[in-house]
Amino acid sequence: MDKTETTPTAVEFWFDPNCPWAWMTSRWVGEVARHRDLDVTWKVMSLFVLNEDQDIPDEYRERIHQGQLYPRIVTAAKLRHGQEIVKPLYDALGEHVHHRQESDPEQVVPAVLRELDLEADLLEYAWTDEVDQAVRASHQEGIDRVGQDVGTPVIAVEGTAFFGPVISPAPKGQEALDLWDGVVAVAKYPGFFELKRSRTVGPVFDTVE
Repeated sequence: MDKTETTPTAVEFWFDPNCPWAWMTSRWVGEVARHRDLDVTWKVMSLFVLNEDQDIPDEYRERIHQGQLYPRIVTAAKLRHGQEIVKPLYDALGEHVHHRQESDPEQVVPAVLRELDLEADLLEYAWTDEVDQAVRASHQEGIDRVGQDVGTPVIAVEGTAFFGPVISPAPKGQEALDLWDGVVAVAKYPGFFELKRSRTVGPVFDTVE
């Protein structure tokens, strides 16, 4: 499983830090990147923006409304420090939110900022709409590639974009590479649109980078 590609494969990955399914897919992509030469650009999308015009339960709407602060904080950090901060910040947020199951953003965000030696004043952007235009622009870029009737994550490989895959748990080793090759292969077929079955398990957070 050595890295054999001479030219990196360009990958774009849109995520909402709140989404456990996007988190597991991101762990899979990270596993593939250990063995394949991938050049991954990590980008935010927003479950709140995705669902703001949808008929959804009030409880879920409130949850994703509160969850806006995670895409906001990633976006604010990117605007200040550049693209290179996005993946470390996503990793740190995911460790707290998904692996540790910490649900209070007022505790999570300051802790993550301290861990990454980021400025405490970035926290201010989580609670305002100051970076919302940038969040929406990043979100829309992903949606424009795959269409409105999808969720998070969105992945583009060498320009071919698709939603998912939705997986649990994230595969490792050769299984991860086999899944990657299969997903990329079907996504490249122009007439391929959907392959789906009902989920029988919830998120299994057993892969930590």
